[in-house]
Amino acid sequence: MASPSILVVDDSPSLRRMIGACLRAGGFDVTEAADGDQAHALASGASFGMLVTDQVMPGMDGLTLIRSLRVTERYARIPILMLTTEHDGNIRELARAAGASGFLPKPFDPDELMQAVAALLSSPPPTTEG
Repeated sequence: MASPSILVVDDSPSLRRMIGACLRAGGFDVTEAADGDQAHALASGASFGMLVTDQVMPGMDGLTLIRSLRVTERYARIPILMLTTEHDGNIRELARAAGASGFLPKPFDPDELMQAVAALLSSPPPTTEG
């Protein structure tokens, strides 16, 4: 079975490249977006099997991106990992409430990133309420 395509969203070019390199080394097809607006546009025209997103970005932030994708049938149940430097006490809860499947703080260890991706991809998809 082919590995899912992953959309990586981060406004830092160096972090996007680092995250993308880790995922590509793990056999994933990676598409990169510089912010939530670009990610939303890309997601509207393609299907991704997973999303890895930052929170703090110009334009659409990560929470807003997650919420906007979760209301679509295509992205209602895919794994979404929030990867952010944001250390607000309740960011994890906000991310989960928005529809994130997992959370990983930056800076991150590449092995931890790959473990989180593997765990999320092997978990049953979230149920949708409606």
